Amino acid sequence: MEGIPINKNAMDMLKNTSRTFYIPISKLDGALKDAVASAYLCMRAIDEIEDHEEISVQLKVALLSGINEAFNSPQVIEATQKLLAPYREVLPAVSMQLDEWAILCPPTAAPIVFRYISKMALQMTDWVQNGWNIHTEEDLDHYTYSVAGMVGEMLSELWLWNDGTKSDHVKSVSFGRGLQAVNIIRNRDEDLKRGVDFFPDGWELKDMLQYTRRNLAIADSYIEDLNKGPALKFCKIPLALAHATVNLISVGGGKLTRDTVLKIVNHLS
Repeated sequence: MEGIPINKNAMDMLKNTSRTFYIPISKLDGALKDAVASAYLCMRAIDEIEDHEEISVQLKVALLSGINEAFNSPQVIEATQKLLAPYREVLPAVSMQLDEWAILCPPTAAPIVFRYISKMALQMTDWVQNGWNIHTEEDLDHYTYSVAGMVGEMLSELWLWNDGTKSDHVKSVSFGRGLQAVNIIRNRDEDLKRGVDFFPDGWELKDMLQYTRRNLAIADSYIEDLNKGPALKFCKIPLALAHATVNLISVGGGKLTRDTVLKIVNHLS
């Protein structure tokens, strides 16, 4: 399978689906840009299945299990197309184009990216089946690892694959986990409306903010250890946005404005 350079369709989809990651991905170059974009879009595709409000738990489980199997097979593209084809009318475009996002991945990076796509789909299957039951901090750690901590691990492997950049894989989990915790806080009202509560039993906003800040502090340490280069350049942006969002929410604010985001990004450039 040949990787193809990232195209306008992929960049448009990135822009439409991720306010946080579009900017740092767009600033990457060459094969690393293709690999990270491919990974993000594939993960977004399966995340949209996990969060879909109109399809049954049984169908979610079947699709996520099927994606897990497809990304473990030698015929990833064909298996994915066959699995998703019957659901074109119900799944969003980012999910239906999963095969296209997989093709974007450079062949030498595909073993890394596809392994994590498969792993995430499998763990999402478990969370769908148990109804996202989170009662303890340990449960929360398991969930944030499943949907984001392992993304940090994958990125660390991609930094090494790209130019030999070494990083702390344990700290990389907190990088992903901290960003996800910010999303949990930011999206709490929407999640509660659909019957999902990611806060452990008895936790209030102050407890989740403390959990988030603890992980973001480890994420700070993670990027402090990185040498100058694309890995550091990439990680600084979502981490700075996460810190700014937490600071805003802690004083009663909501989401960062577009102007604030641009100011933060420009300051880091």
